[in-house]
Amino acid sequence: MIENNVENKNSVGSTDIMLTLCKSVANVITTATALETKFAPLVQKISKTLLTPDIGTFVMFTGSFSGMVVINFPKETAMEIYTSYLENMGIPSDDIAKNYTQEEVSNTLGELMNQILGNFTREISEELHIRIDQSQPKMLVLPREVLISISVNLDNPKYGKVTFHTESGNAFYVELAMDDTSFVALKDFEKRGSISPDDILEQYTKDI
Repeated sequence: MIENNVENKNSVGSTDIMLTLCKSVANVITTATALETKFAPLVQKISKTLLTPDIGTFVMFTGSFSGMVVINFPKETAMEIYTSYLENMGIPSDDIAKNYTQEEVSNTLGELMNQILGNFTREISEELHIRIDQSQPKMLVLPREVLISISVNLDNPKYGKVTFHTESGNAFYVELAMDDTSFVALKDFEKRGSISPDDILEQYTKDI
């Protein structure tokens, strides 16, 4: 749920949207792995978005406002999330990849990214009565230290980065680039019906 900033209870800004994204990330990964994922209570201001080792994934979104989400997974974190996700689905250990460079790992993290953005865009659309569309997640496996800057065409961009931790203490990083915009309520309105991360995961497991 979007939480309005304290300065204006009738407006929703980029910080509120970042919080909604963080909750979607934490809820979807916690549901998928059955292990608690938490995020730091601070957002770091950054000047650009980057893909960093060992696995980077990003998704563009457009509609009432435009932007991009980037998630960077160090290899230890990638393997923990990947392995826990498949074990939670009942996949035998012999069928689980053992190295983060294997295609199955990046494909699985890409699918989680798709679920996260699906949850995020639905939450935003339902709360604000707006339209947001997302692209397919793009993945990049980086076995060595390489930084790749991803540009997104925004009129007045704003960038933020939040650190996440898995239940085992491994870190990963979520970055959001979006138009520096705000939504101000013209009148009182109700939120539309929502879909929980459990519903998303259940629907996905039925389709495979």
